[in-house]
Amino acid sequence: MRRTVQIAVLTLLVIPISAVTATSQAAAAPRKRPQTETAAMARRMLAQLKVARPLSIRGYSHKRFQPRWAHHKGTCDAREVVLARDGRNVRRNAACHPVKGVWYSPYDGKWLKSEKDVDVDHVVPLAYAWRSGASRWSQARRRAFANDLTRPELITVSHSVNMAKGGKGPQSWRPPRRSHWCRYAISWITVKHHYRLFVTRKEKVALLNMLRTCGD
Repeated sequence: MRRTVQIAVLTLLVIPISAVTATSQAAAAPRKRPQTETAAMARRMLAQLKVARPLSIRGYSHKRFQPRWAHHKGTCDAREVVLARDGRNVRRNAACHPVKGVWYSPYDGKWLKSEKDVDVDHVVPLAYAWRSGASRWSQARRRAFANDLTRPELITVSHSVNMAKGGKGPQSWRPPRRSHWCRYAISWITVKHHYRLFVTRKEKVALLNMLRTCGD
């Protein structure tokens, strides 16, 4: 009887410790979803997007979205915030402008050691967004889109690859690095879904093809 009581007490002591350990492990587990799971979510979001023909480019101007980069943190504008976020060992002057650092361009796999070789790319180009429904937005909404630091719309890339991309959609341009196609498609769909921008039929097919590389 005495031995039974001792075992019962030990059991009561062990269970909470195990529960705490399991809870700690769960808390320590990374919150980032596996790429395959994120890709599945992107497919669901893509299925919810309206498919339509592109609107006219008439009336488009970069200034209709972004007469200048919006300020987010004190003297730092959105571009400077992205450069600091994406770079390594970034040093900035009193005006928040990067004067030193190293940046990686995921589109083409280049390491860039000069801020002059770096661009902050709009994943969904402004001109493309215009033809996807943004032409009907207010100026304030277009400005918010062009300076969005919450969605995956702004990313640091090399100047050369950004010039090659221009205002093209995924049906006519993809990152040279095939290993980035999955992330690129997920980012594109996430942005379009949040802003309720429509996709063209060819654009949707291209995005689905890129999502097939997730998990490669």
